[in-house]
Amino acid sequence: MQFDIITLGSATVDVFVQPSKRELREHDGHVDVCYHVGEKVLIDDLVVDTGGGGTNAACAFARLGFRTGWIGAVGDDHNADLVNAMLKKERITPLGQVIPGMTGYSVVMVGLRHDRFILAYKGVNDKLSKLPPLNAKWLYMSSLTGASERLLAAAARECKKRKIKYAFNPSMYLAAQGLEILGGVIEGAELLILNKEEASALLDVVAGSAPVPQMLRDLSKIAKNVVITDGPAGAFATDGKSRFTIKPRPIKVVETTGAGDAFASGVVAGLMMGEQLSDALCFGMAEAESVIGAVGAKNNLLNKKALQKDALRYVVVEEAF
Repeated sequence: MQFDIITLGSATVDVFVQPSKRELREHDGHVDVCYHVGEKVLIDDLVVDTGGGGTNAACAFARLGFRTGWIGAVGDDHNADLVNAMLKKERITPLGQVIPGMTGYSVVMVGLRHDRFILAYKGVNDKLSKLPPLNAKWLYMSSLTGASERLLAAAARECKKRKIKYAFNPSMYLAAQGLEILGGVIEGAELLILNKEEASALLDVVAGSAPVPQMLRDLSKIAKNVVITDGPAGAFATDGKSRFTIKPRPIKVVETTGAGDAFASGVVAGLMMGEQLSDALCFGMAEAESVIGAVGAKNNLLNKKALQKDALRYVVVEEAF
């Protein structure tokens, strides 16, 4: 089968909890969540859903009507059933492995000033060992760690060999390794998309010391299109010719898990539809702002008609690069 896009990345079961009692304290320039050791804390709400960068992106693409495959790992436990049920429901073709052990799992504490705190267990996500044939027009690569990480370089080489366009959305785990390790994956990518902190780590500069335009310029030397997100400040991008800026709208934030995956998927989807990078940014922002309006990384992902309509609400500023 020829896919429009295949995603490569993790799968998890996410449990969202909202404690009825929590203490937020400013400490050393950030906010901490504090509880007393030995205390039993009651919760007001609990939601179980699926997550993981690989399946979040796959779900986004599938809902937009793309023929979508997913390469990743699930265990031989009950949580694998939840992931597989989601894949079937969303019409995503699994192309990865079933590995003895536990499927990835996260406990997400929500309601923390519109943000969250995550306890993440990678499980068999770190044990992926096989790369199936990449029969697709596009490949989307999210973060993989442990033994699975080597598949990123292998996939990038295969894409270059077969002239498959690919996007790369690394996490801080990967970005911290720097260009010396990740340069081979990034070089030749159709799109590199990451947040400001990850960009700083990738370029080995102190966070906040390098302006975003300079980081865009440095990274555009090795990737065709580069997007750097900066939370409430919006996103900044370049196609090597112009620099683009897009700002979020003032909306109600319910829960932010999956916003980065949604934004990246929206940008890629825009490029797949033939849009210029500036318009693709509007697709990304529409997806991200829809997702943060609900608990869970997949619940509010848009279909094609809704995405195209919502993307019209955004304005992109273009400047000379």
